Amino acid sequence: MRKRLRESRFAYRYGLSTPAYRELVFDWLRELAREGLGAAAYPRSYGGGGNIARFLAIFETLGTHDQSLTVKFGVQFGLFGGSIYQLGTERHHARYLRDVGTLALPGCFAMSELGHGSNVREIETEAQYDPVAREFVIDTPKESARKEWIGNAACHGRLAVVFAQLAVGGENRGVHAFLVPIRTPAGGVWPGVRIEDAGEKGGLNGVDNGRLWFDRVRIPRENLLNRYGDVSPEGEYTSPIANPARRFFTMLGTLVAGRISIALAAQSALKTGLTIAVRYGAVRRQFGPSEGREVPILDYLTHQRRLLPAVATAYAFDFALKGLVSRFVAAAESGHEGESEYRRVEADAAGLKALATWHTIAALQAARECCGGQGFLAVNRIAQLRADTDITATFEGDNTVLLQLVAKGLLTDYRQQFHAAGARGMLRYLGSRASARLARVNPLVARRTDEEHLRDPEFQLGAFRYREDRLLGSAARRLKHRMEAGTDGFSALIECQDHLLALARAHVERRMLEEFIRATESAEPALRPVLNRLRELFALSVLEREEGWLLEHGVFEGSKGEAVRALVNRACGELRPHAVSLVDAFGIPDEIVGAPIAVAASR
Repeated sequence: MRKRLRESRFAYRYGLSTPAYRELVFDWLRELAREGLGAAAYPRSYGGGGNIARFLAIFETLGTHDQSLTVKFGVQFGLFGGSIYQLGTERHHARYLRDVGTLALPGCFAMSELGHGSNVREIETEAQYDPVAREFVIDTPKESARKEWIGNAACHGRLAVVFAQLAVGGENRGVHAFLVPIRTPAGGVWPGVRIEDAGEKGGLNGVDNGRLWFDRVRIPRENLLNRYGDVSPEGEYTSPIANPARRFFTMLGTLVAGRISIALAAQSALKTGLTIAVRYGAVRRQFGPSEGREVPILDYLTHQRRLLPAVATAYAFDFALKGLVSRFVAAAESGHEGESEYRRVEADAAGLKALATWHTIAALQAARECCGGQGFLAVNRIAQLRADTDITATFEGDNTVLLQLVAKGLLTDYRQQFHAAGARGMLRYLGSRASARLARVNPLVARRTDEEHLRDPEFQLGAFRYREDRLLGSAARRLKHRMEAGTDGFSALIECQDHLLALARAHVERRMLEEFIRATESAEPALRPVLNRLRELFALSVLEREEGWLLEHGVFEGSKGEAVRALVNRACGELRPHAVSLVDAFGIPDEIVGAPIAVAASR
């Protein structure tokens, strides 16, 4: 991928109109499809590579390049083709996958609606089965049911995977996916379909997002993607999963690769931005001692504080995401979707997607500011990367909603694990577990401030685990008290949303630190010292950010908080000589980095 993206055919072009930019991105996509890259995850029998790990690596690498191309690639081959592969059966694979992979059949993924974005279960598009004609009738019953933000819809898509409420014999069978034509092979709009361009956006204007309405569009019965639910010609509904709720979440769970992909691509965009900002900071000089030479701006502590913790956190996300990809590929290849390990993968994908994209957005803003006016120039890329990744906090699941799903999953797991002991037994266990961890990792309680202790991965991980355990126990307690007082479960969760978000963040960051420690221990011995410095900076930055909570709960005294802040400063200084090497290690070639201020600095 790196070799291809370095070629002149993928060179960046600036100042294009939106229509011209969309066509450039589509041409780029056609080039990738021609070389078989889009079909990497599809079965070999349909022209694919049969390797989902390869597809994810391709997508991650694309994230260092143009974000519109990355999203267009993901919509066509990941969401559209992936849903046909994951939700369809042999008849769909045989008929469509080869053409999807070659881009002979451009398509869309039509799930979100104006009235229901994250709440997919309540979408309003209807799919009524007509047993006489043996067809489904797809209809948009009201304006709130229009399909919104559909990539590939405004210009290029011909077929859409449409999620709709299936009605058979007057009975609602819940949300299912259907293949619905939206354009003719000649490019005209399909009868009964209405398409509207979403218009200019704050970023990603190389992607042709559109809106879709359906006015009783008839499709063959075979156009139902029927892996998890089917309708016979006579109108009998069958499913291998009897429970409707489990069927719904299993169906959505097959699309978890999308969240992993977004997290990977967002981090790749951030790595590009950090490469530009760190390289520039190492050569850009400003101010200095009297009668002395001006110094590189990366020598200033304020500059280091803005960039180097972001670099350390990017490494933490990289290790966590690579671990998640390995677990996801193993679970997918084993065919154990819906089992406990796959559910944990889904939860980790949701949490890492949320935190990785938020980190990308914040760190790219810091990188832009660190480059001053140069960072605002289009040719230096950071401003566009920042604009294009802004939406990642929203699509493939709103981040706030995703973190609530993570927290609810944690609460459910603990409730199931300790059901025999009852709620009181569970809470006693959690309290003793958290206290034991704190005592074990910090025998002097809150007063120990020596550097050896603060740098110790056992202390850092223990503090992360204590934070997660304490938040989990107190969240369970808050919910229990409300429900005992007569509050319904939904309202109780609403009243505790702030707590649930804190719990989910603590859980994800604990997993990130565990993966960082594991990666460091397995690295080549020569690399471990600098990786340990990075791990320390990541962990200490989180503890510094959470100082208020740690003080409130007696984990820190004021002197310990002061020591952590001082050690963050020291860690930044220790990493300063390695800063350029650390971003060069992201492996992004100069032709892809593209920014003149970064390429010049690298030479």
